[in-house]
Amino acid sequence: MTLALTSPLRIGTRSSPLALAQAEMTKAALLAAHGWNEAAVVLVPMLSSGDKIQDRPLAEIGGKALWTKELERALLTHEIDIAVHSMKDVETVRASIFGIVAMLPRADVRDRLIGAESIAALAQGAKVGTSSPRRAAQLKALRPDITTESIRGNVATRLSKVENGDFDATLLAAAGLARLGQGNIGTAIEMTEMLPAASQGAIGIDCLVERTEIAALMAPINHQETFDCVMAERAFLEALGGTCHSPVAAQAVWQGDILTLKGEILRDDGSERQQAAIACKPGDHLAPAMLARQLLDAASPELRALFEG
Repeated sequence: MTLALTSPLRIGTRSSPLALAQAEMTKAALLAAHGWNEAAVVLVPMLSSGDKIQDRPLAEIGGKALWTKELERALLTHEIDIAVHSMKDVETVRASIFGIVAMLPRADVRDRLIGAESIAALAQGAKVGTSSPRRAAQLKALRPDITTESIRGNVATRLSKVENGDFDATLLAAAGLARLGQGNIGTAIEMTEMLPAASQGAIGIDCLVERTEIAALMAPINHQETFDCVMAERAFLEALGGTCHSPVAAQAVWQGDILTLKGEILRDDGSERQQAAIACKPGDHLAPAMLARQLLDAASPELRALFEG
């Protein structure tokens, strides 16, 4: 059944090629779900602070909020109706006036290595570009000889830095590469080797909680399995604490009628790596918190300080 709109639904998005691709996916899902014509949904691109500042690691200049604050401001001023985010860029603890009301089906959650056939194949002492504390710590846990240095910019910029020899290799999310039509670049790193970031591969739709009519329009495009898994991963992060500097990974998967949530915390240099898993039901915050506590209790004081300090 076609639901009529009195005015076009405005989707707020960052203006990077990947963000625009994800917003277009959301638009297409809405048009298909509601039977709307093309003019019923419009994109409103914005330049985020995270896109403007490219010369420093994200953790040093304000963390994940730099990807979302402009979109949140636009929601508050009603310049847009919804905002589309990569869920791994959304802060774990947010103002209660905002709510993630839907998620599209999750894509490949793995990382892809660009510049070598495998982590083992990296040259001795290779320089790998990554601004992710998780990826840096996991790489060093596997290959203590390599060095990691910050790399910023969109996907094309990062790929060019490897091609130009600024770095021997880099790691990028498989989902982002696929959404840009570059899903075959590099080599996929299996989750047994590198557990991904919490929420990796998921696209979330954000709106003001008070706008229940907008949330209702998003319900038909919500992929519940993705939503449940990502929310479990986010509950784990919230219980764990820490900052953008804290190396942490998480992945929830459906097994029958329960979720199995895996978590990992690491020291920055990869010298310590604590891993565990727990079963939980959708919407259960207790089990993710228990997993976080288990990892922290097993950790050394130095590792624990990265999350509780």
